[in-house]
Formats: sequence, C-alpha cells, structure tokens
Amino acid sequence: MRRGRPGALPRGTAERTLTSVETGEVGDRSVGDERAERKRTARPAPEGERREASRLWHITLSVSGAEAPLKEVRRGLEQLAHDHPFLLTSRYANDHAEIRYWEEARDLHDAAAVALRLWGEHRSTAKLPPWEIVGLEVIDRETYHQRIAEGYGLPPASPVGVHPF
Repeated sequence: MRRGRPGALPRGTAERTLTSVETGEVGDRSVGDERAERKRTARPAPEGERREASRLWHITLSVSGAEAPLKEVRRGLEQLAHDHPFLLTSRYANDHAEIRYWEEARDLHDAAAVALRLWGEHRSTAKLPPWEIVGLEVIDRETYHQRIAEGYGLPPASPVGVHPF
C-alpha cells in the first residue's frame, strides 16, 4: 500500500491532478478508474525535458490560536485523520496542535504547498478550530532518517493517532 495524499502521483510522474477524497461508498470511482483517468489527463514531458520522480517528504505542521475546548480539538483532529489516513500523528493542546505525516511530491515546493493548504481546506469539514499555521517543516526522507539515527528530533510517530501534548 502506497502512503500519500489522495490523488498523489505514482513515482516517476510530474503532473498532479486534483481528485476528490474517496469514501468507499457505493458509486465512488474505483482505484483503477482513478489511475485510468490520471493516465488520460497526464501530459507527456516536452521533448528533451526529463520528468522528475516523486519523493517522500516528512511534514510537521504547527497551528495555533485562541483556546478551544480540548474535546473539540481532539474530535476535529480525529475527523481529519479519518478523512485523510495519510496523517501519522497529531498532538494537541487547547491553543495549539502539531500534525506529522508523509507527503509524496516532486519537490519541496510542491510538498510545502500541499501542507500549507491542509488546515484551511479542511477546517470546516473536520470542524477544526479557526487557528492559523505558525510553523512548517518539510524534510526529505533521507534527512528524516539521518536525524533519527543521530538521536535528533522526535522519534518516529508511535503510536500513530491523536494524542495530547
């Protein structure tokens, strides 16, 4: 199973297509239908231009704002994790939260752009607090594993889920 944001591209392709989040309900397009659609809409690379392969990026998104009831913050983060199973872990308090996950993208700019849209785009559907993004860290997979091996940074998200600070 490939981890990544719904609609993320398979390795080796450079175009992103927007797709809706699959819910698994009757009537939803199958994974095969989605792949076929991506093939039909993907544009070939211009002659002489090489397509860059997608890479995995570790994202840490920090948000903060006015105090909100802890139960509501937790419920919102759990809903976000349910809607988007690519989330690894979330930590929260009544006035801030941190979300960590892996994103598949062509480069750091693409990964950061997706991460910066995450909170705002899902604020209403997951009933998240009206907090603002106050921090973003995007590092490649190699750097993430190097930090862990050297004893720096947070250890790999375990257990996965939504937890208080």
